[in-house]
Amino acid sequence: MTELSIEFRQADDSDWDAIWPTVVSTLRAGDTYPYPPETTESEGRVIWFGSNEPSRVVYVAESGEEVVATAYLKPNQPGLGDHIANAGWIVKESFRGRGLGRAFATYVLEEASRLGYRGMQFNAVVATNKAAIALWRSMGFEVIGTVPRAFRHPDEGMVAMLVMYRDL
Repeated sequence: MTELSIEFRQADDSDWDAIWPTVVSTLRAGDTYPYPPETTESEGRVIWFGSNEPSRVVYVAESGEEVVATAYLKPNQPGLGDHIANAGWIVKESFRGRGLGRAFATYVLEEASRLGYRGMQFNAVVATNKAAIALWRSMGFEVIGTVPRAFRHPDEGMVAMLVMYRDL
C-alpha cells in the first residue's frame, strides 16, 4: 500500500478495546452483518474473538498505533469440514475506499493458506453490500449460492445473502 502505512498482525485479547469501536459502528449500521444492532460489548467480543474456538485467529491492521481494520479467521465447519476457512472483515469507515480492504484480505488469505486451509467460504454476504461483493469477485471468489430474503436490511427490506467461495 503506497498511500497508507499499514501493518498487519495477529491480535490478542488486549487489543479488544481498540477493535470494539470499529466492530460496534458496523453492527449498529445493521447493513452488512446479521448480528443485532444492539449487540453489547461483551456479546461483540464473543462474536469477534469466539468462545471456546481454539482455531479462531483475529487480526488487526494498524496505521501508527490506531487499529483501522480487523478480521477473524476460523474453520467454516468442524471436523471433516475444517479444511475450509471462514472469515469476517471490518474496515474502519474513514479508511474505506483506499485499498486497505484488498491489502488486508490478501494478508488474511495468505495466512489461511499458511495455516493449511484449502479454501475460503463466506456464508452470508449481504447482496446489497456491493463493495464487498466486487472485492471478493475481483479476488477470485464466486457466488455458489443465494439465500433469498435472508437478511432484514434497515433500508432495503428483505434482501438475499450470498454464499461465496474460492480455493486457496
